[in-house]
Amino acid sequence: MTITTAGTEVAYTITYLEMTEPPRTAPALPDDVRLERCVQPPVWFFLSLYDAVGRMYEWVDKFAEDPEDLHDFVQHPEVALFVAYRHGWPAGFFQLDWRSPGVCDLAYFGLVPEAIGGGIGGTLLRTAIATGWERDGVRRMTVNTCTLDHPRALELYKRMGFSPVRTEEHTRILTRDRDTSQFPA
Repeated sequence: MTITTAGTEVAYTITYLEMTEPPRTAPALPDDVRLERCVQPPVWFFLSLYDAVGRMYEWVDKFAEDPEDLHDFVQHPEVALFVAYRHGWPAGFFQLDWRSPGVCDLAYFGLVPEAIGGGIGGTLLRTAIATGWERDGVRRMTVNTCTLDHPRALELYKRMGFSPVRTEEHTRILTRDRDTSQFPA
């Protein structure tokens, strides 16, 4: 076990990906998973999902964002938040952003740690992709991930049909201790 302590500067790579053809089939979520689109979700609700999914992966940027800008993003009519409930609690979520003409950006996607390995991740991602392409006029779907995310995220996006288009190198100061041995399998 190697812990990188909060306050340490770490390097990471962001990979930007795109998909230019919609999937051929839309998947069905398991019977015990209920997907709900949130109507005008409060910012606190979005942030609770964002933190539950991204806490181990250094998802902190939205907490530092200007509150008015964050509110405008979360409540924008061209941005949609979907939550997957299993056993009565949120197992994961995705957020789609159609603000750029012809593009659907998969702004956020993930499962809470307790849901990883439960057999819904791939199906939920396929559902997110199919939902993004349902909007008239979408010609391209985009997503990005980074080396701070779950170590299998990039390969999962590629398996789903996304292709890398560019990378960027960055550094950041960790806000929390990081123990990658604790990442769910």
